[in-house]
Amino acid sequence: MRRATRVILGLCGLAVWGEFVHWRASRAHTYERLPARSEAVVVLGYRNIRGDRANAMNRWRVRAALRSIDPALASSILICSGGNGGASGSEAVLLARYAVSECGFTGPVQLEEESRSTWQNVENVIPLIEHADQIKIVSNPLHAQKARLYLRHQRPDLAERLVRAADYRFGEAWPLKPLLALHGLRAIARGRRSLARMRRQQGS
Repeated sequence: MRRATRVILGLCGLAVWGEFVHWRASRAHTYERLPARSEAVVVLGYRNIRGDRANAMNRWRVRAALRSIDPALASSILICSGGNGGASGSEAVLLARYAVSECGFTGPVQLEEESRSTWQNVENVIPLIEHADQIKIVSNPLHAQKARLYLRHQRPDLAERLVRAADYRFGEAWPLKPLLALHGLRAIARGRRSLARMRRQQGS
C-alpha cells in the first residue's frame, strides 16, 4: 500500500510540476494587456509530415490562437507561420485552412511559408507584425516562450508589445505536460546559450 501511495503521489507531483511549468511559460516575457486597438496573433506551425490536413498538434495550436483573439479590438490579424508542410502545402497553409474551413474563422489571415526553424519563424513574421499595437505568439507555451526570447533579441522594440496568449489552460492535455515541459525547458536552455554566443560574437 505504501509503495502504491508513493507512486500515486509521485505521479500527482509530476502532473502539478508540468502544469506549473506551462503556466509560468505562458506568462514569461509578456504583459497581461496593453492599451491597443490592433493586434497580431502569430501561430507557429509544427512539422506536418504527411497528409493534407493539419495534424493534431497544429490543430490544437490553431484553436489556441483563435481563442487568443481579443474581440474588443478594432482589428486582429491571424498570422500562420511555417514552411515544412504536407503534400498540399506549407505548415502555414495547413494552419490557415484548418482555421478557416474547419473552425469557421472569418477574419484576416496572412501566411509566412518560408521558415524552417523557430528563429526563422520570428525573423520572417517581423514585417507582418510591425503595424500591431500588441502581439501574441501562440504555440505550446514553452515553444512560444522560446519564440518570444528570440523576438526580444531580434527586435526589442516589438518585444515590448508582447501580450499573453491563451495557449495555457489548466488541465488541458495534462498527461503530456511533464514530457513537453522537459523537452521545452531543454530547448529554451539551448536557445539561451545560442543567444549568449551571438552576443559574445557581436561584442568581440
